[in-house]
Amino acid sequence: MPLFTRTRLNYEDRIKTDFILSGLFQYGQMDTFLFVALVILFAVALMGNIILILLIQLDTRLHTPMYFLLSQLSFMDIMNITTTVPKLATNFLSNSKTITFLGCESQTFVLIVLGGTEALLLGFMSYDRYVAICHPLHYPVLMSKKICWIMVTCAWTSGSINALVHTLYVFHLPFCRSRLINHFFCELPSLLQLVCQETSQYEYTVLLSGLIILLLPFLAILASYACVLTVVFQVSSGKGQTKAVSTCFSHLTVASLFYVTALSTYTRPHSLHSPEQGKAVAVFYTIITPLLNPFIYSLRNKEVIGTMRRLLV
Repeated sequence: MPLFTRTRLNYEDRIKTDFILSGLFQYGQMDTFLFVALVILFAVALMGNIILILLIQLDTRLHTPMYFLLSQLSFMDIMNITTTVPKLATNFLSNSKTITFLGCESQTFVLIVLGGTEALLLGFMSYDRYVAICHPLHYPVLMSKKICWIMVTCAWTSGSINALVHTLYVFHLPFCRSRLINHFFCELPSLLQLVCQETSQYEYTVLLSGLIILLLPFLAILASYACVLTVVFQVSSGKGQTKAVSTCFSHLTVASLFYVTALSTYTRPHSLHSPEQGKAVAVFYTIITPLLNPFIYSLRNKEVIGTMRRLLV
């Protein structure tokens, strides 16, 4: 079909055409092994997050602001991995790589919502630890149930508005090139590669929203843990300092994996994107981070382990 004709197709006509996902794996022996490993990681991540949510719900001693925010994080991680991995597995096993226009649009929207919401929530979680350690007497007031719900609502609302704006704009652009998306799911930078009109101005909008939603919370986390470590080193013994450093380092490592990989995807011009590199980076914030979060943040805590033992006995 000629280019000038395709650019005049309306939205209703365009949604009848499927996209094709290149996938993460091909069909060699090594790819099959990596696929099985990925499915195992998916199952472990899913189980870990579900167990954490159940433990928090069943034990009233875990009904605290910290664990309330952690349960929200686990819920987001479950949604994140179930939005990408099942479709990847289905396409690999059936040798069918198609995804409908509306399916791609929905996947893009959900993933942007979850990415933005999780970025803000991680920032709020670091604030919770900052208040608990640096201002313990004010903790019941500064982290009341009402304020926790305001934080969660703010995170979900901001992430949803950001996702809605970007999704509606991108999916009303003319896709005049091949419908082959060089990725294993529908992601904004990969979709921009298929657009036949100039998108440099829009990329500045993506950059700005990425800096606000990703970079600002990350800087807040760094500042919060810097304050926490300062207080700990002033009042704690050597053993307490070691534990605090270990905990902060673990949290910062996981948070850095999420923020740095997401920033490298959403704040770089699409002309500089490498498809293979983009796939590898996406694995970290869509699969590895949801796998690590429940273990790093909660399942190694004494309170959570104690709850698990009481429920199993």
